[in-house]
Amino acid sequence: MKVWAIQYIKSVPRYLAVRLLGTRWPRVATSLFACIRLGRIEQPSLPGSEWVRVRPILSGICGSDLATITAKGSVYFSPLTSCPFVLGHEVVGEIIEAGKQAGVPKEGDRVVLEPPLTCEIRGIARKCEPCQTGNSSLCVNFNGGDISAGIQTGYCRDTGGGWSESFVAHYKQLHPVPDQLSNEQAVIAEPLSCALQAVRKAPLADDCTVLILGCGSMGALTLAAIRGVGSACRVVMVAKHPHQREVADRLGADVVVQAGAPYPKLAQILNARLYNPEFGRPTAVGGADICFDCVGSGRTIDDALRFTRGGGSVILVGMPGIPRHIDWTAIWHKELVVRGSYTSEPATFRRALELLVAQRDSLAGIVGAKFPLKDYRAAVQCALNTGQSKVIKTVFQFE
Repeated sequence: MKVWAIQYIKSVPRYLAVRLLGTRWPRVATSLFACIRLGRIEQPSLPGSEWVRVRPILSGICGSDLATITAKGSVYFSPLTSCPFVLGHEVVGEIIEAGKQAGVPKEGDRVVLEPPLTCEIRGIARKCEPCQTGNSSLCVNFNGGDISAGIQTGYCRDTGGGWSESFVAHYKQLHPVPDQLSNEQAVIAEPLSCALQAVRKAPLADDCTVLILGCGSMGALTLAAIRGVGSACRVVMVAKHPHQREVADRLGADVVVQAGAPYPKLAQILNARLYNPEFGRPTAVGGADICFDCVGSGRTIDDALRFTRGGGSVILVGMPGIPRHIDWTAIWHKELVVRGSYTSEPATFRRALELLVAQRDSLAGIVGAKFPLKDYRAAVQCALNTGQSKVIKTVFQFE
């Protein structure tokens, strides 16, 4: 049976064309020269009795999806995927075909997807050390077992992805959606779990100051996770657009700063002192105890290192791609702890669902635009241009 899907096709000429031309002509990323295409494809088969078929209801557009489409992501991930793959890993959907294994959810159940394709999901009996020790987000077996290479659903040829009329998932990747949650609330469970994972890596204390750079979906959900775990820390949020500043206020930021504000203003808010070198950006002494960079650009990573106090922690939440113009000296001089936060563990995902139920009112409105799959070009442009669209999260909607 064939289904409509958006596939990513690996092509070096197309990748280079989008990467080189995209800065001047952003729409090239969804043009005839792009690496993605909408078409009819054979739906993936169930790899085993523990797998089910899911019909997406809503599927989100993630920053990593946009980095892939616009060729701004790092080629680091290329050997960790199998092409052509169907994008989409933020999904709420309905099971439409279930395997015969006991414990597999039944047809008609509404579920959300936990996307990592770990040893257990791949059917690998001899699990890698991270999976054995409960750190499955660090699984090293991305290309073994029952399915082709891919670190997550949405980057694996054999599973399909959420930007399609159906995909397949191992039943342990799926979590039932609490009845209290609408589809619009449930579809942000996966990014909220990633934000919660990042927050759990930070040494939060009620008397500390936290700086969050970026108030897109990951920045907003990182703030929601901080308040969701009960932290009363002081949160300084840097937001680019008016609608993002409104969300930051609603989710409990103590101070919201306009992105691009003069360094002296940010230094004053963070109780840091600035010293100006002969040229370049100022050196900052003091600053936030913890900084979450939820953008991943060269500028924001540089600011995160610059405005975190000595001995403080920097958590990289936004996928960094290939950032430029970063002065790494502050890591050495300030003895900073810099950690990445890629995805979540199963226990964190379950906890994120609980937080989502508890905070469903304050998180209302995170999903701001819905598009049918056929309008994928408009959907991608909406997600790329949040200042114009005034949207935090853009999703595909399936009838």
